[in-house]
Amino acid sequence: MTVYRLGRDIVFPPVEEAEDGLLAVGGDLSPARLLRAYSEGIFPWYSEGEPILWHSPDPRFVLTSDQFRMPRSLRRTVKSGRFELTMDEAFPRVMEGCATVPRAGQGGTWITEDMKDAYGELHRLGFAHSVEVWSKEKELVGGLYGVSIGAAYFGESMFASASDASKVGFAGLVEQLDAWGLTLIDCQIYTDHLARFGATAWPRPAYLEALHEAVRQPTRQCRWQFD
Repeated sequence: MTVYRLGRDIVFPPVEEAEDGLLAVGGDLSPARLLRAYSEGIFPWYSEGEPILWHSPDPRFVLTSDQFRMPRSLRRTVKSGRFELTMDEAFPRVMEGCATVPRAGQGGTWITEDMKDAYGELHRLGFAHSVEVWSKEKELVGGLYGVSIGAAYFGESMFASASDASKVGFAGLVEQLDAWGLTLIDCQIYTDHLARFGATAWPRPAYLEALHEAVRQPTRQCRWQFD
């Protein structure tokens, strides 16, 4: 198995060289490197104490706006007004929630302090965005964050401390992205949660073709708000 070691130059090997999704090791989490990675279908994923590991899985789990399906029960929850949604109001708190809320079958987090700093900087630059889900008591009960380049949105993580909170946040995000013309949502790897929304596995060539077209579009590089 060949895994490339990155140097100081902000370049990546061809994603076709990835073995079981793992492409390269090393480098840094600078904004320039992260944006280059996402634009080429690569993302960092590693645990505390490990070197930075760069991945490009095949197949890729992807959702497009025309594939999106909202379950009827969730639509009722959305209409109930049980939650309020905002964008980019509490990015650090959303990342912290994603890092700390317990998950079934997971005994740790890949959202390290370095990752928080790196994506916090992308947020400051207008490339990383969060959706916050608030209860009627104005408590943060869910959220998600990701990176946006051109017409693509790269989902990173979501959390919920109240039933359906992250699902409502995700549904709100997808509908807003569609309104803005951001039609390609990279979900990275399979989850039952996202499959229920209509995400499907794409072969790498199909994903890369769509990605390269999406990242050529203008980037909505600003603080986001729901219309």
